[in-house]
Amino acid sequence: MKLLQLLEGIDVLKISGEPGGDVSDICYDSRRCAKGSLFVAIPGLKFDGHDFISDATKKGAKYVIHERNIPPEQGVVFIRVKNSRSALGKSGKNFFHNPTAELCLTGVTGTNGKTTVTYLLESILKAAGFRVGVVGTINYRYNQRVFESVNTTPESVDLQRIFRSMADSGVTHVITEVSSHALDLGRVDDSEHDIGIFTNLSQDHLDYHHTMENYFLAKKRFFQEILKEGKIMIVNGDDHWGRKLVLDMKRPAITFGIENSCDISVNKFDISIHGIHANTTTPDGNFPVSSPMVGKFNLYNILAATAAAVSLHVPKEFIQSGIKGLKGVPGRLERVSNGSEPRTFVDYAHTEDALKRVLENLSGFKEKRIITVFGCGGGRDRGKRPLMGKAAAELSDLTIVTSDNPRTEDPFTIISEIEVGIKENFLRKYVPDELTGGFLEKGYIIMPDRGEAIGLAVSIANNSDIILIAGKGHEGYQIIGETKISFDDAIIAREALARRRMRGA
Repeated sequence: MKLLQLLEGIDVLKISGEPGGDVSDICYDSRRCAKGSLFVAIPGLKFDGHDFISDATKKGAKYVIHERNIPPEQGVVFIRVKNSRSALGKSGKNFFHNPTAELCLTGVTGTNGKTTVTYLLESILKAAGFRVGVVGTINYRYNQRVFESVNTTPESVDLQRIFRSMADSGVTHVITEVSSHALDLGRVDDSEHDIGIFTNLSQDHLDYHHTMENYFLAKKRFFQEILKEGKIMIVNGDDHWGRKLVLDMKRPAITFGIENSCDISVNKFDISIHGIHANTTTPDGNFPVSSPMVGKFNLYNILAATAAAVSLHVPKEFIQSGIKGLKGVPGRLERVSNGSEPRTFVDYAHTEDALKRVLENLSGFKEKRIITVFGCGGGRDRGKRPLMGKAAAELSDLTIVTSDNPRTEDPFTIISEIEVGIKENFLRKYVPDELTGGFLEKGYIIMPDRGEAIGLAVSIANNSDIILIAGKGHEGYQIIGETKISFDDAIIAREALARRRMRGA
């Protein structure tokens, strides 16, 4: 593409060099630059792309977009702009010929439930015969092709590249998870959304946003600036922040909920360890739905996906079959045990609200005790650590505090901050030797090694107990220091259950 075509819509301050050439590709990582490419220097959270311009040109980049004063370089065209991040998204949209104009694009944002809503809506749309693509936390997928997810929402130019590939391969509908980071960093600014879904808001990412109000404003920006007037806005009407969003926006919205009067709701429902059965009410008529997924929070996810499907005029039979056909979502209250074993679940809950909701739902199914294994990630919102500790202690019979992804933090520092919340309940603190024969009194134990913590939970549980392994969900790794090692909660739990069977427990 001609450079001047690629720069359309970008606030260019100055061009140094001959701008009449062709651009072969766009890159923001100097290591991925090649001959004739355009390098966009982005000031990042850890590194500044301006420091890697010479590396990019050595790799063959012929064009450079930048914000700072840069010394000229022979044979390189420098384009100074007001905002490099904005220029990256717009140049990507231009380079890939605005792919979202050819797609029906749904963005799902909120603290919890984004992944499950995308899976549900994908299943519904596939049942209706559409060709569907998904971009989310677990992976990016379309037409039986699956790619590893790097970020919940990819960088803007990567997103445009994915959308172009989807459109060219015949995809008609795309569903994306839209994170607050992505919104704050402008990653979806140049994607034309047809539907926006707000699931809920609870404390998370305050290491980045600092306050709940800032966190809300990042989410609100999606509906205020990106989802254009006349497009479909779907909001959780039972969520405090959702109701505030509707009031602030002063534009039509489709609401879903269980407790308040909403456009998409239920007049009767039953939730058990075996699944969900509900009679949904919609503006297009009422109909029953059933799902093998468990938990009241998943009923909210079902209603969110139903609201999107109804807004797209999907017939009810496809909504019903799509919901029923989704057996589960990896790492989202995923059952990893057999029928005769302690009911063992792996879940991604990594906020106080998510952990509390999962445990409250599991409490409704428990016969005897709940054992919870969880930790908190390093280098992330420290304020939620004692809150998660308190939630786990209040709703579990035994809490096993372990490591999550400690990253470069000391695992014992993270654990001690979790323990502050647990101590509010004045629980007994166990040591490993005390639990060899099980436990009778409600309490907690510190076990930093996550594999050992999961093994302990499985070994001391009775067949009528429930085990929740929370925090990492679908993740197949653990980050310790700067190193990512192979670690999957579901695999570790299944191995522990297999050892239990061999012992005849």
